[in-house]
Amino acid sequence: MYHKRIIDTYLTDWALRETHKPVLLRGARQVGKSTAVRHLSEQFNSYVEINFEKQPAYKTLFQGNLDVNRILSQISALSGIPIQVGQTLLFLDEIQACPEAIMALRFFKEDLPALHVIAAGSLLEFALEELPTFGVGRIHSMFMYPMTFDEFLEANGEELLMNARNQATIHDPLPLPLHNRLVELMRIYMLVGGMPEVVAKWVNTHDFIQCQEVQDDIVVSYEDDFPKYRKKVNPTLLRLTMRSAAIQATQKFVYAQVGGEYKTNEIKKALDMLILAGLLIPVTHTAANGLPLGSEADSSYRKMLLLDTGLMLRLLNMSMGNITEITTHILTASASDLINRGPVAEQIAGLEMLRYQSPNIRHELFYWVRLTKNSQAEIDYLTHHAQTVLPIEVKAGTQGGMKSLWSFMREKKLSQAIRCSLENFGTFHYVDKEAEETVRQVYICPLYALSMLPKLLA
Repeated sequence: MYHKRIIDTYLTDWALRETHKPVLLRGARQVGKSTAVRHLSEQFNSYVEINFEKQPAYKTLFQGNLDVNRILSQISALSGIPIQVGQTLLFLDEIQACPEAIMALRFFKEDLPALHVIAAGSLLEFALEELPTFGVGRIHSMFMYPMTFDEFLEANGEELLMNARNQATIHDPLPLPLHNRLVELMRIYMLVGGMPEVVAKWVNTHDFIQCQEVQDDIVVSYEDDFPKYRKKVNPTLLRLTMRSAAIQATQKFVYAQVGGEYKTNEIKKALDMLILAGLLIPVTHTAANGLPLGSEADSSYRKMLLLDTGLMLRLLNMSMGNITEITTHILTASASDLINRGPVAEQIAGLEMLRYQSPNIRHELFYWVRLTKNSQAEIDYLTHHAQTVLPIEVKAGTQGGMKSLWSFMREKKLSQAIRCSLENFGTFHYVDKEAEETVRQVYICPLYALSMLPKLLA
């Protein structure tokens, strides 16, 4: 059974255009790229899928000249399926195994702009880095991630609950039973995560143990890929770095904690490889004096998020042994304790913020920390709204427990902020007596409603 994905809408919109660039679908292994393309293929009269790893014979068709009419004719002959412009979807999967095919994509746009072509692949970013050019301006990239909480809700048949949530506002919060049900489902999502195969296993079994077995298989498959991450990076170091990132999640990444007596530049290279593969998501410090946030970013201060909370917990189990206490805490702790203790809620907030944005460009995550010694002031995430910086604190607490936020807003002269927690929708004002009685407004956005953030701000 296919579970709806946000990217489906973008792919359908692309398919309905009269002329279009070939799509390069980018993202980590097993986030659902191939499945989404096969779902799209149902809108076409015919469908040709080529997997360059499973069907290496197709590589020879892209050798020599890159005449797309010749290539398509030979693909049709080899597959036994006629390729008709406007009627056929051509999917080139695992395209990183055939760099010549990547180079050919630009000519599909130039010579046959009405043909529907999608390419995807695992470790695709490494192949793209090694090509001098792959058709900038003639290829359209879309970026795909694990399933969001909203996609998880739909997969579990909770559309009515999601619709009710979407009607709530900061002035008209959810009835308590609906709020409690969403909190319960968020706890499950923290453990299951958003990898499509794991979500499908949960939908079919409601068994955490079976989900963990699938997660372990995914982690092992990622680590089995490490020897392909260029020969210059030690697979053992990649494994240590990924597991250290799980332990250090949502904290400033410290190279020395990776262990193994590796040099800093070696660890940095391994970290960059894991980011390139999509397994780690960096959150970069910025001074946040204005927009764009990236203009004052400092990559020497970065936090790392694993691409999926479920996989992070499995990595913790592999690195630290039994983590029953952590999973018990997720399932049983009070809502405020669940938010304020441990990195899972903060990680989900960052990943959700990333995944609900348009897949048509690569987005970045930022945070702020005071760099002076003996300072503990930190803002979990920064985004923008109405052409100004918008701080987001992942915290369930009282106004008095948000000193970092008040300090940051005072310093940057900001009037609005978001508190993301497992509280119900709401808002409160804070009169800053240290800034001439300035009134600052904080909107409470539940962790289960981050897809609604633009609406709440509007």
